[in-house]
Amino acid sequence: MKVIVAQSCGFCPGVKNAITMAEKTLAKEKNVYSLGEIIHNKDVVEKLSAAGLKSLGKSGKAKPGTVIIRSHGATAEQIKQIRQRGFKIVDATCVLVKRVQKIAALLHRQGYKVAMIGDKGHPEVQAVLGYAPDIVVIGSKKDVSNLSNFKKLGIICQTTQSPEHFAQMVAAIAKTDFLELKVINTLCKEAVKRQSCAVELCKKVDIMFILGGLHSANTRKLAQVCKKYNKKTFHLQNYKELDKSVLFGNNVAGITAGASTPQWIIDDFVENLRKFGSRKKPKK
Repeated sequence: MKVIVAQSCGFCPGVKNAITMAEKTLAKEKNVYSLGEIIHNKDVVEKLSAAGLKSLGKSGKAKPGTVIIRSHGATAEQIKQIRQRGFKIVDATCVLVKRVQKIAALLHRQGYKVAMIGDKGHPEVQAVLGYAPDIVVIGSKKDVSNLSNFKKLGIICQTTQSPEHFAQMVAAIAKTDFLELKVINTLCKEAVKRQSCAVELCKKVDIMFILGGLHSANTRKLAQVCKKYNKKTFHLQNYKELDKSVLFGNNVAGITAGASTPQWIIDDFVENLRKFGSRKKPKK
């Protein structure tokens, strides 16, 4: 089987930085914790857990040590509470997420009602919500009605959303009854590039695989956009999850991976896929 890997995939700079900071902290500190999963990839989380990284709970039973703020960020209040509990902090927040946080605070100071296009339950969005009062989260067009009472709107976006979704939501917001609208593009250019490369590849192959955590927003977005152009698109965490029966009858496979997917997961998938070869489905 011919296997083609997308030109741009795997760890993004923000995730690389978070993993590097975690590994360095684990090497020199005792009792190292992360505020939630450091990235949305169970294989990486398990690897760091084996090295000693623990998840910080709210019970107060954690021994004094160091807390790593994950790449998705944290609210100012969360950071304050962690310091009050006596922990040292290592901030691994992605610089692009920090930018969104600062813009949210600035828009509020300028008198805008802040609205954020994104998934309300995502940790990046939850972190940004702490930087301006009562931010309205716009996940779909039905949420736009929540902006009807505000005349001065400031729009930001979760970094991993697709440009298409961002544009659709802005177009819907533009139809509301406002006097002033300020839209700031806070999309991650790396995420946009990866989506573009994935779409280009999935159009050329028989079957497409998206590798990454099932809870990873950017990986799910890759799978979503690829399925529009190739119905045989599968979102898997690693090769172990692959149902080999889907491979029969396909000669060319495409592979891309989310921003939190390590290179060894990609390499293992490619190697095993090539070993499988272009086989015909066994006769019953």
